[in-house]
Amino acid sequence: MIQIGDTIVSQVAFEHAFCCDLSKCKGACCVEGDAGAPLQEAEVKILEEIQDKIRPFLRPEGLEAIAEQGPSVRDEDGEWVTPLVEGKECAYVVFDGAVAKCGIEQAAAAGAVDWPKPISCHLYPIRVTKYTNFDALNVHHWTVCEPACSLGQELKLPVFRFLKGALVRAYGEAWMEEAEEIYSFLENQKSNEGY
Repeated sequence: MIQIGDTIVSQVAFEHAFCCDLSKCKGACCVEGDAGAPLQEAEVKILEEIQDKIRPFLRPEGLEAIAEQGPSVRDEDGEWVTPLVEGKECAYVVFDGAVAKCGIEQAAAAGAVDWPKPISCHLYPIRVTKYTNFDALNVHHWTVCEPACSLGQELKLPVFRFLKGALVRAYGEAWMEEAEEIYSFLENQKSNEGY
């Protein structure tokens, strides 16, 4: 584990490669699983506030799920998450052919809202566990993301660089600059050890 500011980061974020390959995974992370996307407390309020603006970008099935369950729900552990459509995909998912995409992200791209999507989605495959004095950042391994690991290796793109925009959004530019310094140090160390 590596400390950057008020975060403790798994070394996997620097050592493993990742780059989403929607043509292969079809956005499975928005469809698979037993709960919606994790939400921070502040995001629950944001989702309530932007409902009218994102409605035109969502599917009827998603709108129905939101009308029945609310813009956010509590999961089995009592944590806030996005609602699901019939226990399957996130209610905010839209489909582009067979590919699942985020309706909130599409609303943001169109300028309807200035919030891109829940930070847990933006940071994936990093999962954040919040503690009193720090955030723990771990890389989540999931078989649906194997194409992303393959593409990341092909592009030589470490997880933290793939997530640059999300990490800057969550922790700031200085955090990312320090992450780059750490990555350079780790790469130099590998070279010196003959890897």
